[in-house]
Amino acid sequence: MYPNICYKTLSSYAGTIKTNPRELANAALSVSLKEVQSTSALVQKFSKGRDLRPREAGAIRDCVETIKDSVDDLQQSLAAMKDLKGPEFEWKMSDILTWVSAALTNEDTCMDNFEGYGMNVKIKDTVRGCIVRVSQLTSNALAFINKLKY
Repeated sequence: MYPNICYKTLSSYAGTIKTNPRELANAALSVSLKEVQSTSALVQKFSKGRDLRPREAGAIRDCVETIKDSVDDLQQSLAAMKDLKGPEFEWKMSDILTWVSAALTNEDTCMDNFEGYGMNVKIKDTVRGCIVRVSQLTSNALAFINKLKY
């Protein structure tokens, strides 16, 4: 869905991926995980701010939790992708799709917390910008995972 960010973030993996759809899905998932971890660290940093208004503090606190859940979901997905073969293939694929979809939902939930007024514009724009990027990367990873053969 997001070809520009896809090309920018995955072109350096071309030598590893070659024409292997599973390697492509793994690379996309890894890139998404790294970006979610980076965003998590940024949101954690904002959560320690002393001048936060109650609405900002609540949004950031909720975002810290949902992004942490996204990290966990993507880590589980990557681990399952390493052992994606055998008679349990369909079951493992189902788990992976569920976890990546949950990560995407968590990212969207975090972004929703920053809707409306009463927020520091710098914090709001920074967090939302990071979350949009993470969501695009996770969406691309989900698309590649969906293309793997059952």
